[in-house]
Amino acid sequence: MLTDINSCLNNLVWGPFMLLLMVGVGIFFSCKLRFFQLRCFRTWWHFTAGSFLHKDTDNKTDKNISPFQAMATALAGSIGTGNIVGVANAIALGGAGAVFWMWVSAFFGMATVFAENVLGVKYRIRKNGRYMGGPMYYIEKGLGCKWLAVLFAVFCTGAAFGMGNMTQSNSAAGALHNGFGIPCEISGAVIALLTGLIVFGGIGRIAGLTEKLIPVMSVIFMLAMLVVLFSGIDRLPDVFGRILSEALDYKAVSGGTAGYGIARAVKYGISRGVFSNEAGLGSSPIIYSSAETDNPYKQGMWGIFQVFVDTIVMCTLTALCILSSDANITALDGIELGSYPFTAVFGDFGRVIISVSIVLFAFATLISWSYYGEKSFEYLSGGRGISIYRILYVTAAFTGAVCSLSAVWEISDTLNGLMALPNLAALVLLSKEISYHELKHSLSLRGKASGKQP
Repeated sequence: MLTDINSCLNNLVWGPFMLLLMVGVGIFFSCKLRFFQLRCFRTWWHFTAGSFLHKDTDNKTDKNISPFQAMATALAGSIGTGNIVGVANAIALGGAGAVFWMWVSAFFGMATVFAENVLGVKYRIRKNGRYMGGPMYYIEKGLGCKWLAVLFAVFCTGAAFGMGNMTQSNSAAGALHNGFGIPCEISGAVIALLTGLIVFGGIGRIAGLTEKLIPVMSVIFMLAMLVVLFSGIDRLPDVFGRILSEALDYKAVSGGTAGYGIARAVKYGISRGVFSNEAGLGSSPIIYSSAETDNPYKQGMWGIFQVFVDTIVMCTLTALCILSSDANITALDGIELGSYPFTAVFGDFGRVIISVSIVLFAFATLISWSYYGEKSFEYLSGGRGISIYRILYVTAAFTGAVCSLSAVWEISDTLNGLMALPNLAALVLLSKEISYHELKHSLSLRGKASGKQP
């Protein structure tokens, strides 16, 4: 009965209405901010990645993390197995055209994440010297709707144990077993031990790990993908032509099978894009609100950078590797399709690359989601029982590694979607708190303070 109920809920929360709602909110904020993510690319790049060149980064404190650490932790939570298996599944189910719609969801998702993070910083609280924020706080304080904030926190806590924890440890243990023959029980014990060492160290230890792990593993994986792409570089023009033709063949939209294929491309492209970058779910504002910053709009730009790296860069490279290979897209499942280009170029070592990447991505996601769940649980409990939460989280990491999780996958996927409903409602109802003029004014004040205009 539980499976049947969840199946109905899942079809609703990840159905056409939800996908249109997520993209629609992104379009709304894109228009409201005058397509800031595109028109002002140099500006938000200047305040994020470019800040390391002109040494304009905010410093962390003993109590709070830096904006870069917040972005690295948020990126660790979103960049994961979905960037490999999720992209492969989107292509297998929706064809090459799904990649274009993944780009579309990411483009508008940048504006959504920007709005989330601005509200997160504006409505955050300070407790014992530490900042805490997220949808539960701007829903309660901004909308005055405590029950809706509680509902979000419940969904987020459940999703943290499911999609953020057990499914990730299951993927990591499976990759270690398939790639190196390591028993899942041993992998689970090691994953649980490492998780405990990090989680019980608090946000400082979590951010300290992600700011080192995410750049290194992202660069290594991107270099491997660039080698694969270079080996089939003559195919790339045809790949881009195929992506656009399968996504935008308007003549085929009204015509039977071809129109059905484009509908699938739209559905799976947008859903996998949202699943990858988490724009609209409300998870990333929880960590961005913890950063030491005095500028909500600048903090919002780190969210734009996060989505750009996660989907526009990482997911695109994965998709191009798959489409430029001679893989049989319809005959292979997600993990086989995602690993095929690497084994074709690197041989057996390609499986090692994919296995190690999945393990690192999954573990980074598991660590990041521990904080999302902990802050949601803390909101629900009033700050009590945090040690119990951490013990349960570590236990779940071991359980996920050694058990079959088909039901957990499905239920946690539903909880992920349910998180978005109260969050998207709050974003729209509080949209008056975010304006393009306030954004420009905020940046001009910061430019004057530093002696130059951005």
